[in-house]
This record gives sequence, C-alpha cells and structure tokens, in this order.
Amino acid sequence: MIELTLELYLSVAIALLIVIWGISIFCFTRISLKHIENEMAKEGLLPPVYDKGLGGRIAPYSMVILFPNIKRHASLIDVEATLRHSRKIDWYLSLFLNISFYTLFVLMIVSCFIFDPVS
Repeated sequence: MIELTLELYLSVAIALLIVIWGISIFCFTRISLKHIENEMAKEGLLPPVYDKGLGGRIAPYSMVILFPNIKRHASLIDVEATLRHSRKIDWYLSLFLNISFYTLFVLMIVSCFIFDPVS
C-alpha cells in the first residue's frame, strides 16, 4: 500500500505543474508568438536573431504582453511592435504561462526546504 505523505503530494503536484507549464508554453508559442511574429513580418520586422529555436524569446514576449506599462530601455525584442500586435487572448495565455511557471518554481523551492537531504 502506498503511504500518503506530504512528500508524495508535493511530488505529484510538481509533476502535474510541469505538465501544465509545458502546455502553457506550447499554447503561448503556437498561438501568441506565432501571431505576433507573423504580423511583425508583414511590417518587415524580423524575429530576434539571438534565438534560433531555443525559446529564449518566450519570456520577454510574455512579460511585455503581461506588463505593458513597464518602461523597458534595453529590451531584447521590439516592445512597440509587440504591444501593437498583441490581442486579449495573448494576455490570457501570457498570464497562464507566468502563473504556471511561478507556481511550479515556488512549489519546488518549498519542497527543497521541507525535504532538505542534509538535515
């Protein structure tokens, strides 16, 4: 019989959040990022050259869409074009992406402190 402990609950929650975070990344890149970059390509603006399929542009796009009023002086992406082409669904997908990531991050940090292998 499986003993139901806090460690088991946290492990299942972390595994579930990893899957949810993966789904949010997939949805954000396939729906929001694709739309924004297609609209920018129509204007003649190319995607960032530093990202060759590694996904390094996902976080900047997500943060610009989620927090449009923050002043960015050295952004890795074109902020004005991103804000001009983002839609309401992009904001919701960005929110889903950030909430799933930060929940996963906090839960992993908490589990590291609770189940410290040293003590």
